[in-house]
Amino acid sequence: MMRKPLHAAGVSCLFTTALLFAATLASAESFPRTPSGKPDFSGNYDIASLTPFERDPNLGDQLVITIEEARQIERGADELTAARDASIDPDRSAPAVGGNVGFYNFFWFDAGMRRFQIDGEYRTSILTDPPNGRMPPVSEAGKARRAAVERPRDYKNTGTAWWLEEGGDPYDNPESLQLIDRCIYGGIATVPIRPVVYNNLKTIVQTDSHVVIHIEWMHWPRIVRLDSEHAPPDVRSLAGDSIGWWEGDTLVVETTNFLAVPNVPREGLKVVERFSPIDDGSILYQFAVDDPDYEAPYGGEFPWPKTTAYNYEYACHEGNYAMGNILRGARLLEEELRQRQGDG
Repeated sequence: MMRKPLHAAGVSCLFTTALLFAATLASAESFPRTPSGKPDFSGNYDIASLTPFERDPNLGDQLVITIEEARQIERGADELTAARDASIDPDRSAPAVGGNVGFYNFFWFDAGMRRFQIDGEYRTSILTDPPNGRMPPVSEAGKARRAAVERPRDYKNTGTAWWLEEGGDPYDNPESLQLIDRCIYGGIATVPIRPVVYNNLKTIVQTDSHVVIHIEWMHWPRIVRLDSEHAPPDVRSLAGDSIGWWEGDTLVVETTNFLAVPNVPREGLKVVERFSPIDDGSILYQFAVDDPDYEAPYGGEFPWPKTTAYNYEYACHEGNYAMGNILRGARLLEEELRQRQGDG
């Protein structure tokens, strides 16, 4: 039976609070069990939460807030939802040229309405390592890697086909757009797993030899082989290669062998996740990330509440009108520029 040690630099976020969770985890004796006696994590979980991934920098190393502060934040979210759900004036004017034209109606968002608690305390962020709850600075190696393989998402919007004059092909064809725009892969929700703006239901299917963690963002089932070796380094995936093992009642999952983009390896990235049973059939999820894109490891934790809700298909590509309209809009802007140049 394989036992893969956690990277020493990423361990602190998982174990410095071990005593804090002792009472919570010990109360999970009635957690559902498989015939082999392991915790049975099979089911659906709704991880939507108002608790941010990164902490407000004004809070420094403050890990928790009071219940009064949490309620105030939640009331603010309720008020914002009511305001955003109000009817839109059908006679409103068009947005400014080159401005933000907006995207989804607020109805489609489901980022949670409540702050989560761990051991009865309201957290200020999902991230707990570094202690300030903020992502470490991007390393020089990370900046270089991203510049080489990742297309930026912050192209300027001037209302003109600026790329014809300045060079580049940001809207040349579907392959020139990012993977997330093409509904292929959303790493922000997949490894490590974290709440996003919608589709926060996760489904786990478990056997004695495998655990499947279904991420409907964009329709990505992570298959974890238990008590196994990693695949060879040349066998890679956008979501990496995941193996797992049990440490008592905690399922530990280690993921390596990532791709940065199709056919381009993502060297040095390793993610270790821990799934532990807590009350009401829910899970305490903890993660530690070693990533050469950053100057230090990072990690955090948050609960996965069990739910009876269904995990519906994302159907991102089938409904991806945005990608086609991005390309159509680019062709219109290019034609307008050519006409202006011809008139000149």
